[in-house]
Amino acid sequence: MSKYWSPIVDKLVPYTPGEQPKDRVFIKLNTNENPYGPSPRALDAIHAAANDDLRLYPDPAAIDLRRAIADTHDLTIDNIFVGNGSDEILAHAFNAFFNRDTPVLFADITYSFYPTYCQLYGIQFREVPLNANFEYEPADFQGPCAGIVLTNPNAPTGAKLNLQCIEQVLSNNPDNVVVVDEAYVDFGAESAVDLVPHYENLVIVQTFSKSRSLAGLRLGFAIAQPHLIEALFRVKDSFNSYPIGRLTLEAAVASWKDRAWFEETRSRVIADRERTAGVLRQQGFRVLPSAANFLFVSHDQVTAEDLSNTLRASGILVRHFNRPRIDNWLRISIGTSAECDALLSETNKISNI
Repeated sequence: MSKYWSPIVDKLVPYTPGEQPKDRVFIKLNTNENPYGPSPRALDAIHAAANDDLRLYPDPAAIDLRRAIADTHDLTIDNIFVGNGSDEILAHAFNAFFNRDTPVLFADITYSFYPTYCQLYGIQFREVPLNANFEYEPADFQGPCAGIVLTNPNAPTGAKLNLQCIEQVLSNNPDNVVVVDEAYVDFGAESAVDLVPHYENLVIVQTFSKSRSLAGLRLGFAIAQPHLIEALFRVKDSFNSYPIGRLTLEAAVASWKDRAWFEETRSRVIADRERTAGVLRQQGFRVLPSAANFLFVSHDQVTAEDLSNTLRASGILVRHFNRPRIDNWLRISIGTSAECDALLSETNKISNI
């Protein structure tokens, strides 16, 4: 520990992002990036906004973007919050809604940033085991707690939750905020956004990084009733009043309004996901049903670590989580059709060894 660190820094175990190598060219199927570029309208908006106005601060309230999102869902801007990526919004939500007296609940197999937020803010947490098929059991998410986080579809498994399950958790916990992390929802799950007017304890978090191909701009948003949105603004404005740059705001509005590009590219990802899953099963792999832009894969004869290393040697990166229960599973992002074909060619060789 450095003598200049505060005590909490030495105790933190930071989130580990997917490998981003610079030494050679890889087929990157390890970070759940969209294989298709952002809307051409978003790129045009960035070019148009790259002018002398960059000397001015951006709109701290992101009014135009919030209005565009709200209009799509028949809500008002008071139901919408935007932040510098959904990770920042999740961090604000943990800080705003989860007190320190009882634990926040989330699944034992889920997005590994959640424990990091708890460490950072001194929040207790309890990991609720998924069942043997890595699925949620909604009845397990109740009892004394500070709040609940559900991930739909879940990561890294790709399993989706139906709205009845989410409503069960909301109804069983009326005095606690339930955050539904919907980073991958556009690839096959049903958003809980229509539940927002009916539940004062629901916060939905989504991102522009996945289905809208804007991971490089860092933008996410939350949808909730106004009293919860106000709490997020209080935290944000006590931390950074201007988290979203002018170029990002312009690109996001243009991207959001380009529904045709959104539908076309996500449909291509979904089609290649289903095709890739089917071939992997034919090759002898176990593949969980996925509603995300990735697959969760294992093999009885080849360890996940060996499979990951062999694929890496062949120029393909996938994600291996060396954690209890899933240490023999890989998360494989869906790339272009050609990238999926390259993956399947290599897995066929491996499965036949």
